[in-house]
Amino acid sequence: MIRARVVVASNRAATGVYADTSGPLLVEGLTKLGCLVDEPVVVRDGDPVGVELRRAAAEGVDVVLTSGGTGINPTDRTPEVTRALLDYEIPGIAEAIRAHSRDRVPTAALSRGLAGVLGRMLVVNLPGSTGGARDGLAVLGPILEHAVDQLRGGDHPRTD
Repeated sequence: MIRARVVVASNRAATGVYADTSGPLLVEGLTKLGCLVDEPVVVRDGDPVGVELRRAAAEGVDVVLTSGGTGINPTDRTPEVTRALLDYEIPGIAEAIRAHSRDRVPTAALSRGLAGVLGRMLVVNLPGSTGGARDGLAVLGPILEHAVDQLRGGDHPRTD
């Protein structure tokens, strides 16, 4: 079983200005992929995201998807906070998510989201929109189980 967590980085949702919509969509998508996942954690962008990433790693969570805070607005800090905690990046995942979106949503090129590993936990930053959440799930769906297996020390399946 893959244990997953969704962390929503939204100053406005965290303060009750509006309800987050991307987090529940990510929880539903991860559940359909066979993950065990609780309700989304909604925090202000910046340091609170780092607190939640460290908490998830300490609790043995396999995958954390963050939603929001990946743009070029001066308050968007999720990639910086994430990068400071990662042991290494997996640029292909973030590139694939942007590529999946770019023909339909040209502004997807402005996303600074990262993907990488903290301990044995996969962390993927997604845009805060429902479209960004769907695109992230579309890219992660075919690779998530294999990625988690690899982080747990699994071997590549032999095809010969």
